[in-house]
This record gives sequence, C-alpha cells and structure tokens, in this order.
Amino acid sequence: MDDVRRLDLGTFVRPAEETGTGQPQVEPVFGYAVRTPAGVLLLDTGVGEADAETEAWYRPRRVPLAEALATAGLTTADVDLVANCHLHFDHIGGNRRLPGRPIFCQRGELDTARAGDYTVADLVDFEGARYELLDGEAEIVPGVHVVPTPGHVAGHQSLVVVCADGSVVLAGQAFDTASHWSADALAARAPALGHDAPLPGASPWMEPILALDPRRVVFAHDAAVWFP
Repeated sequence: MDDVRRLDLGTFVRPAEETGTGQPQVEPVFGYAVRTPAGVLLLDTGVGEADAETEAWYRPRRVPLAEALATAGLTTADVDLVANCHLHFDHIGGNRRLPGRPIFCQRGELDTARAGDYTVADLVDFEGARYELLDGEAEIVPGVHVVPTPGHVAGHQSLVVVCADGSVVLAGQAFDTASHWSADALAARAPALGHDAPLPGASPWMEPILALDPRRVVFAHDAAVWFP
C-alpha cells in the first residue's frame, strides 16, 4: 500500500451522550495521501476550528496539516488534489491551507454545507477555494474512483484507489469502525454465502464496492484496517 499513506490529523473526545456506552470515547482523525498519475491527492485535511460550544463539546487535539504531511515526506506544496469524504468541520480543517487546489465534492454535499446548520461556513468557502463538483460516481484521475456512500450524511463519498497490490478503499466515515463495515459487507454477501431470509439489509453501495475487489479498507475515525 505504498501509494497510500495514512496521516494522523489529531483526536477528539466523543461525549458519552453520543457513544451509546455511557462513557466518552477518544477517536482518531485520519487523512490519506495518495500518489496518483496526476500528482498527490489528499483525502480529508483535519479538524477545523469551530465555535466555542462545539470546541467544548468535542475537545479536539489537532495535528497541523503540514506536520501530518511531513510524516509521509510531503509538504503542502506537494499536494495537487483534495477530496473530502464530507464537509463536516473535522474533515475539512486544512482545506484553506491548500488554496487553488481542486476539491472534489458531491454537488449535493456542498449545497447542504452552504445551507447552514451543518458545518463551519468559513471552512467551506475561503479565499482560494475551488470545488470540482461531482454528481455520483466518477474516476477523478486514472485509478482513483469516487463512489457515493451515503449513510453518515447524504452527500458522503469514499475513494477506491487501484494500487499495484490491489484496490484500497478510503472509506472516510461511511462507517465509524471497521467492525461496522465488516457487518455491512457480510450482510451484502449473505445470499451468496448460502444464507436464507430473513437477513439484514446492506447499504445499497456496498455490493458495487465489493465488486471492485478491495484488498483493504481504511477509515477516518478508526485505526483498524478491514481485509476481505
């Protein structure tokens, strides 16, 4: 997976009210740098600064984008393309450090972000922001496929990167954890495995992604890696 490098962009504390366990949970924030024929593509750029209430609620610890990129031997000047799995503030914080670079985003997601009460407006529209809007699936550069993966939000998207040792899915927050992805993948495969109804429903996009034969799936908020 030398073509794809994980970047540690920080952590935040998900409050007990959101975890369902009665306990707060520390979660990582990851981005991914991908070497493509069109240059370096960055999926997600870190936790942006939000209002005081949000800062107090999530208590983020940020790793500056330049520092995170340095662990992969890169600088912000090396980044040619940007994609965000979605436009919540914890995925787009470093976009403004990359002015002029095309930001690949689903059209509906940008519309939602600009409508208000969704994210931090100043992190979406900043000087030098340049959006490349998508309407569904697209191959944005040779070997890099964008696949809509709605669920966490309606405009969520993931990337499928074709590497020398098989395709890698940069799932973003399609699911919070690898175990949740695994459960959905098994639900999609259940009939082929010989299981009879009743069966759990799978995300409608899971079967098309599995058809691309991913060798690994990585996530925005989980260090675990899913293998088929």
